[in-house]
Amino acid sequence: MDKQPFHNTKNDDFSKLQSLKTLPKRPLFSSKYCLPTSIVAILVIVLLTYNSFSIFYFNLDFPMENDKEIKKKLPCIDVNKQLHTLKHTLFSKTTHHISYKKTTKQNLHIKKLAKLIHKSPSFEPTNKTFAKRVRLFFNENSCQFRVFMTWISSIKSFQEREKFTIESLFKFHPQACLLIVSNSMGSSKGTQVLEPFLKLKFKVMAISPDFKFIFKNTMADDWYNQLEKGHINPGLISIGQNLSNLLRLALLYKYGGVYMDTDFIVVNKLDGLKNVIGAQTIDPITKNWARLNNALMIFDKKHPLLFKFIDEFALTFNGNKWGHNGPYLVSRVVSRVISNNNRTMEDASEFTILPPVAFYVVDWSRIGNLFKMPMDENHSKWINHKLNHIKEESYVVHLWNRQSRKIQVEKGSIISHLMKRSCIFCNSSREIS
Repeated sequence: MDKQPFHNTKNDDFSKLQSLKTLPKRPLFSSKYCLPTSIVAILVIVLLTYNSFSIFYFNLDFPMENDKEIKKKLPCIDVNKQLHTLKHTLFSKTTHHISYKKTTKQNLHIKKLAKLIHKSPSFEPTNKTFAKRVRLFFNENSCQFRVFMTWISSIKSFQEREKFTIESLFKFHPQACLLIVSNSMGSSKGTQVLEPFLKLKFKVMAISPDFKFIFKNTMADDWYNQLEKGHINPGLISIGQNLSNLLRLALLYKYGGVYMDTDFIVVNKLDGLKNVIGAQTIDPITKNWARLNNALMIFDKKHPLLFKFIDEFALTFNGNKWGHNGPYLVSRVVSRVISNNNRTMEDASEFTILPPVAFYVVDWSRIGNLFKMPMDENHSKWINHKLNHIKEESYVVHLWNRQSRKIQVEKGSIISHLMKRSCIFCNSSREIS
C-alpha cells in the first residue's frame, strides 16, 4: 500500500506568512472601511476628547464668590429662601411617607446642598461657634438684661412692625442686650436691617442657631436627633414654628432673661419682673387664668419650670395641632404644677402668673379695635380711658400678628398713641402694619 505523502503544516503556514509580506500595509479599520489612516486617527482623537469632557465636567449650581462674570449671567439666588426650603425639606420627609432608603439618599443630597448654600457670599465666614459668639456678646457688653427673639421667616418679611418691637424695647431698656436667633437675620443682609440700631450703639446681634448646642443636656437634644433621623412626624404645622416654640424655652433655660415675639410694643420697663409668664384669658366665673401664652416669658437661668416645659415638648410633641406645643403646652404644665402642689394663682413662690392686662391687654379677636381712629365723642373717651389703663397697668401690648398684619394704623388710634410713646426714630414717617 502506497504511503500517503507527509504534509508539513509548519512549512505551509510559513509560506503563507511570507506571501502576506508582499501585500500593501493598511490598518485594520481602513482595511474594513477603506478609510485613510489620518482620518481614523482624527476620529479617535475626537472621541477621546469628548470622553474626557464628559468625565471631568462639573456643573456648579452656585456662582463662585469672586466670579463676577458668572454672577452677571446667572439669576440672583436668595440663599435664605434656599435655607428655608432646605430646612422644610429636611423636616417634612416623613410626612410624605418616603421609604427609608429614599430618605437616606435625600439626606445626603440635602447635606451637600447645605454645604454649598453656607459657602455662598450671603453668609459671612466666621471661625467662631454659636457658643463663643454669644458668650462674647454678653460678656463684652456686660449684659445685665438679656432679651431673646427668634425669626423663622425671610429677611423681606422682617418689616416695620418687627423693627418697631426692637425700637420700643430699646426705648425703655437702652442698656439691654438683644439676641435674635435666626438663619435669615444671621446673615450680612440681616446686619443691614439692624444697622440703624447699631449706629446708635444699641447692643443687638443676630445669629444662626446651633440646635445641638442649645438643646444639649435637655430632653430637646434627643427629640431633635430623632427628628433629624426622620423618626418623628413633623406634622402639618410649620416645623419652623414648632422649633421656635422649643428654641425659646431652651435659650431661656441655658442663659436666662426675657423671650419676646416680634409683634409687641413695649410700653413700660420689664427689668423689674422675675420668673413670670402671662395669662392670655381669665375664666369669667372663677376669675382664675384659663390659658397662658408663651409669646413673652421672663425666667432665670435653669429655672425648673422651663425644664418641665422642655420635657413636655419632647414627650408630647404633636405637629398637627396648632398651639399644642406652644400656648397650650405652658398651660398644661403650669396647671399640673399648681394642682400637684395645691397652689393658687396668688400662691406662686417659684414663678408668677401675671393677669392678661400685663402682656395681652386685648384678645386676638378684638385687636382691631386698637388700630381704629375715634368715630365720635364716646369712642374718643373710650380710647383715652383704654390708653391710660395700658400706660398704668401694661408692660407690653401684643399685636397678634396673624390677625392684625394687614390692618392699617389710623390716626388718633390707641396704637398710634403708643407708637409716639415708644419710638426712637420718631421723626420718620412709617406704618407698622
